[in-house]
Amino acid sequence: MKLNLLSLALIFTGNLVLAQQSSDEALLEKAKEIHENVITIDTHADININNFTEDRNYTMDLENQVTLPKMEAGGLDVAWFIVYTGQDELTDEGFKNGYENAMSKFDAIHKLVKDFAPDQIGLATNSEEVRKLTSEGMKVAMIGVENGYSIGKDIENVEKFYDLGARYMSLSHQGHSQLSDSNTGEENDEWLHNGLSDLGKEVIAEMNRLGMMIDVSHPSKEAIKQMFELSKAPLIASHSSARELCNRSRNLDDELLLLFKEHGGVVQTVAFSAYVNTEKTQAFNEASSKVYEKKAEEMSFEILPRDSVRALSNEDRNAYYADFQKVRAEAAPEVELLKEEIVPVGVSDFVDHIDYMVKLIGIEHVGISSDFDGGGGIDGWQDASETLNITKELVKRGYTEEEIAKLWGENLLRVMDEVDAVAAELQKA
Repeated sequence: MKLNLLSLALIFTGNLVLAQQSSDEALLEKAKEIHENVITIDTHADININNFTEDRNYTMDLENQVTLPKMEAGGLDVAWFIVYTGQDELTDEGFKNGYENAMSKFDAIHKLVKDFAPDQIGLATNSEEVRKLTSEGMKVAMIGVENGYSIGKDIENVEKFYDLGARYMSLSHQGHSQLSDSNTGEENDEWLHNGLSDLGKEVIAEMNRLGMMIDVSHPSKEAIKQMFELSKAPLIASHSSARELCNRSRNLDDELLLLFKEHGGVVQTVAFSAYVNTEKTQAFNEASSKVYEKKAEEMSFEILPRDSVRALSNEDRNAYYADFQKVRAEAAPEVELLKEEIVPVGVSDFVDHIDYMVKLIGIEHVGISSDFDGGGGIDGWQDASETLNITKELVKRGYTEEEIAKLWGENLLRVMDEVDAVAAELQKA
């Protein structure tokens, strides 16, 4: 009798395991099918111009988080490559350096699509071009500008950037720019403009006229509210999450999120662990930093404090990040073992933010971004090759193919069309 009961228990357990495996396989197959059918757009991937040379470029499987092989492996169709300029002093020299940095990044992106991989990836500047390129089996590059500091005080540079392919721009980053206060002012309650400067207000109007989306992912709350008041076109947050779930000044609180519902636009949820779950990030980072420090010492590399990295020139900062990425790659197996002891921020935590915003402001106003190669990455979506895992989690939570299509790209493409329509009307006037 005991033997029979034991046998029955083993059979029952075995059947449960088989049922679970079958369920997981069915979920994965459904996710793969949906992932192939929809256009997947990541609205924020930073670049290093050192990865845009004949000897080292995105056609190769580099150690950074976005490359063409990684995009192909993960089924990521569209990457917005970022013309990022760190905040510097508000001087003629600073503006000149910022502009030159931006131009070098525009040049790098154009080299990728024109010289290095014209048969693999094309540059798109509107939704029609995105759809055409993806229908032809091509990957797509789009361009966003992070930190309007790089236009200096010459508003004509906005149109220059537009003509080079830029289709969104944020007016500040870490620190107040000549255009807008940054969210970083919240730390000490120190502000430069109490929102937007007069030039910043002119830039908003110019971006509306041209058809360039206004990105609110780094400006202060007051600046963002003023942007909503001034802009005749919908706004985007290219890489922001919900402050209610993760209390960081760069995330959007409910008041700001509801403005997207009221005025249109889309918030691209960001897979940057510190802006998804700060507590889990801190716990895992403390453990992993010890591993990185040990590996860095073995590789004769000095890990610098964040403030010291920000103080570097753009060229030196790029070189630092490239070398640090090599350290991270070497330490990856040991960091992976840490996950058995400390749970890192993962795909489920990230999709919690999507769920929250969908419930608050509606599925039409939520999207997806990574901030890859700029600090982004979570367990399960550490680079573009793991992009399918986001779709899998969305399917697991009951999102339909139509809803997943909206989250992955249709909402963003709709906003682009609306911004273009506003520009067309303004240009007629």
